[in-house]
Amino acid sequence: MGRNVTFPCGHLVGRELQLAHSAQVAGLAPDPIEIYASAIDASDYTERLSALVKRVVPTIGDLLDIGAGGGQLGCALRVVGRRWTAIEPNPNMTVRLSRLAGAPHVIRCGWEAAQIPRKSHDTVLAASIAAPFQTPAAFLSRCLAWTRRTVVWIVPAHRGPRGLVFAGCLPPKWHCEDETPGVEIVLGKLPANHQPRVVATAEWTFAGVFADLERLADYLADRLGWAALDSRRHEMSAHLLSRAKPHPAGHRLEIPRQSAVLAWGEL
Repeated sequence: MGRNVTFPCGHLVGRELQLAHSAQVAGLAPDPIEIYASAIDASDYTERLSALVKRVVPTIGDLLDIGAGGGQLGCALRVVGRRWTAIEPNPNMTVRLSRLAGAPHVIRCGWEAAQIPRKSHDTVLAASIAAPFQTPAAFLSRCLAWTRRTVVWIVPAHRGPRGLVFAGCLPPKWHCEDETPGVEIVLGKLPANHQPRVVATAEWTFAGVFADLERLADYLADRLGWAALDSRRHEMSAHLLSRAKPHPAGHRLEIPRQSAVLAWGEL
């Protein structure tokens, strides 16, 4: 597809989505963020979370989307005719954002370096990024400085891994990640006077479609640091096959998820 092709807001379609899966999972310039974004395209995350955010924040207005990724959620929340600004440092994601119909103004850096005027946006959104876990108080302070009305964070609320993409398909003895619900970690790090006004949750299904599960198994094994002759590599392929559902394009993997919407300000 040519550089000037635009896509319906928030989604890659048809062959481009298949190519994103095959190229990334095959190990060609593997970008975990691209793999995650392609899986969000195949999931019901955008539908479920955008509906919940709109119930919590009925009036979005001008939207600042921090860590916008592929723009799926921001595009579902933006108001036509109002400003949509995306902070996104990942080059693959900025390409995705530029291809959207009604693409946002993209600031190509992390939130720490972003030069955003104070009180310039009605709603500040941060979904599925690391900042609420790493420096929640400092990040919240910056978000509150940028908003005129409301700050919304979306963090994992399920018990399970949060790091490696598709680790939720694996037993804990393989992924070895902390399975504490992310919302518990975030709220536990925030002081009492910075707790959100609203905490609401939505269930959804993280999903991905793969033509070749062997390639996904190799990708996951490599990310876990398993040696080339590690016997668990064969077990990985068999395990993924046992979890997968048949799909016209190959195999579909599904992982039940829950996310929490945290909100501060005017609601």
